[in-house]
Amino acid sequence: QVRLVESGGGSVQAGGSLRLSCSVSGYTGTDGIACMGWFRQAPGKEREAVAAIYHGGHSTYYADSVKGRFTISQERGKYTNYLQMRSLKPDDTAVYYCAAEEFCGTWFKEIDYGWWGQGTQVTVSP
Repeated sequence: QVRLVESGGGSVQAGGSLRLSCSVSGYTGTDGIACMGWFRQAPGKEREAVAAIYHGGHSTYYADSVKGRFTISQERGKYTNYLQMRSLKPDDTAVYYCAAEEFCGTWFKEIDYGWWGQGTQVTVSP
């Protein structure tokens, strides 16, 4: 009954900023959630990895399309992370999904995450 909830989505004009949040509840395991990531899916396109954070921040990963603009972070000792998005572009428009996993695999592979949120819409107008 692990639940991931995203928040912070909305509509902004190109060049604006948004901060997405992902909060986890219901986790009672002992291994810990070591890997959290963000994916997005735009209309007519495949879902793609955006960013990931491993082991509370010891490792971070970003898609080339968002490097230098997006920053992922995590609250210390908590299964809560944030995706700070700056200099947003219309191509960033998508539904953004948070994902989590106890045992980290390859950061950009959907199949390597066991828990997913329902998504939050981000719309960037030109």
